[in-house]
Amino acid sequence: MVDNQCGRAVDGVSRRTFIAATGSLGAVALAGCAESETSEGVSGTIRISGSSTVYPVSEAVGKEFKRRNEEFDYELSSDGSTDGFENFFLPGDSDINGASRPILEGELEKAEDTGFQPVEFQCAGDALTAVVNTENDWLDCAELDVLSEIWHPDSVPETWADVDSSWPDEEIELFGPATTSGTFDYWTEEVIGDFRNIREDFTGTEEDDEIAQGVQGNEFAHGYLPYAYYDNNPDEVKALAIDAGDGCTQPSLEAASEGSYPLARPIYWYVNREKLRDDEALQGFVEYAIEMSGDRSIVSDDIGYVAMNDREVADNLDRLQAAIDGELGDGEAIPSMNNADPPFSP
Repeated sequence: MVDNQCGRAVDGVSRRTFIAATGSLGAVALAGCAESETSEGVSGTIRISGSSTVYPVSEAVGKEFKRRNEEFDYELSSDGSTDGFENFFLPGDSDINGASRPILEGELEKAEDTGFQPVEFQCAGDALTAVVNTENDWLDCAELDVLSEIWHPDSVPETWADVDSSWPDEEIELFGPATTSGTFDYWTEEVIGDFRNIREDFTGTEEDDEIAQGVQGNEFAHGYLPYAYYDNNPDEVKALAIDAGDGCTQPSLEAASEGSYPLARPIYWYVNREKLRDDEALQGFVEYAIEMSGDRSIVSDDIGYVAMNDREVADNLDRLQAAIDGELGDGEAIPSMNNADPPFSP
């Protein structure tokens, strides 16, 4: 075992134990190690596919890691969680896939057919945000049942008045993530209550700015997008508070972090375990990414997501080391699959 705090263990003490024992000071110390241990002298190229929601986190990590490693490079695309899984990650063409929802059992089976096991690392938390035009003066807080009625394929209200007779008798124009998006999957499961089932007459896109522009351009429009986009562009659209039965809660990092916001959700990186065992560039990048995911100044202040806490960072580092050492079993690789009430049933 190595004999300094920048190593993965000190006299048998793992990074997780070190962070747990020293708190935030320990996390800061280990984050500083990223520059000395995992951030210099790394060479090679990795490919990251997937979620537009996760994209800004991956981009921030990639830029900083490349700045510290002249011989390192990365390819990053914004394809949507589902499209990234299907067309790049599961066939083995990308090393990492960003995802704004947990991997599905069918996707795990496809990875197995390709010959590898994905390893899950939560990279941040999001407060998925329902938005309307800034001129909308009839809706400030939306009950989940109301949002479900608006978006459900079996109801399909044409006007706001169809939802509530006191609202304008004007056509609702809807904007949201494309069907290739993990955010689309999350919305249909958690809001509509019917996985991947939605009314067909909405404008779908993988670009958050196009959703915002669509809502901004029509007084009677409505959509949803990651909180990070709204947080960085609060004057473009109006965010709705959400009522899941316990009163209205405005989307915020604080509400998402403490669990009081109904549409708070984790977002993920999935990494090819077999490539991870053999590729030192991938190992160094993922370790640096995990440590950086706990940096509130970057993840929360700069990007607009909930940063990982010390325990979560430590757990991810332990899972990474176990994967590299060949000690991570298939049942331990995907923590979200072990939830008593998994977020996605398919």
